Amino acid sequence: MTTDRAEPQDSASRKVRMDLWLWAARFFRTRSLAKQAIEGGKVHVQGQRVKVSTTVHKGMLIEVRQGWDEHEVEVLDLSEVRGPATVARQLYRETQASIDRNLLKAEERRAHPAPDHRPDKRERRQIMRFRDIQG
Repeated sequence: MTTDRAEPQDSASRKVRMDLWLWAARFFRTRSLAKQAIEGGKVHVQGQRVKVSTTVHKGMLIEVRQGWDEHEVEVLDLSEVRGPATVARQLYRETQASIDRNLLKAEERRAHPAPDHRPDKRERRQIMRFRDIQG
């Protein structure tokens, strides 16, 4: 009698879904968050939006937008299991352009911090007067 158990496959023939890989690589805390990001257009491959079920393969360049940062990573290995962060970091390599861009954006945010509060009525009127003068 034979069993229908899956034999271990090498990483070249293994198929991993986009949401599963993003979760295993620790870009998102849960698969459902990865799915929401993909469906929300925050994940691209070659400038095109992808579907949750897109198959990831080695060498693929994936662009992931997370909050303020936009990561462009090259897939180095495939995994369907979520491991420690040190292992997850070995699944991809971030491009140097992406690292430089994120550092520059972080410096700009530190130089121009966001206001700590919403403007009140008086401040909104001042903003409107300033816009009218400039416009």
